[in-house]
Amino acid sequence: MKITAVIPIRTGSQRVKDKNLRAFANTNLMELKIKNLLQVPELTSIVVNTNSEEAIRIVNESYGGGGVNIHRREEYYASSRCSGSEFFRHLGEVTDTDIFVYCPCTSPFVKPKTVSQCINQFLSTSGYDCLATVSSVKEFLWLDGKPMNYDLAHAPNSQNLPDVVALNFGVTVVRKEDLIKNSNIIGRNPQFVVTTEIEAIDIDTPLDFYIAEQLYTKLYIEQKDLLDK
Repeated sequence: MKITAVIPIRTGSQRVKDKNLRAFANTNLMELKIKNLLQVPELTSIVVNTNSEEAIRIVNESYGGGGVNIHRREEYYASSRCSGSEFFRHLGEVTDTDIFVYCPCTSPFVKPKTVSQCINQFLSTSGYDCLATVSSVKEFLWLDGKPMNYDLAHAPNSQNLPDVVALNFGVTVVRKEDLIKNSNIIGRNPQFVVTTEIEAIDIDTPLDFYIAEQLYTKLYIEQKDLLDK
């Protein structure tokens, strides 16, 4: 059985310029993700799916022959013209694997042991068509001028709000055939793994990038902690 981690990287990110390759403390997000995934024994291979010549150069120079491969993405699938569903289906179609593990660079604090846990849990349970990491949301949510998850006249304490979860896309495990069939890494019957608050951090804005870099510097450089613990 082939189990492949796919790291998606494209040029032209709009909110944080070159966020996957720009300096992030003493590394960059792509290399940090590769180094973490190389510590996951369940993986058969790691594929960087990208249209970035710089990413291709770095992978070839630093990891060529070391279990990290490149798929050169066609420009359409790196453009804003491509929908999310088209993109996910394409990832499934071009990846030679049985089990697809989606591992974006923008979740830099996901530990190797968490990736292993997700893979093993997905393989050992039945009845689910994917496994995805999520964050617990204990917030008072409103939509169209109305509360979504509580009664305004009987507001609970925040810890007693319903157990709502949000996808954080730290790790998603799915069979290739289901990824292609659903045109999505999330299936019709997902299984969820709740991550820690730090592992749930997703870099989407310049502020996210700044906070994540400061946290990484504090925890993993100054305090000599390790992401693989």
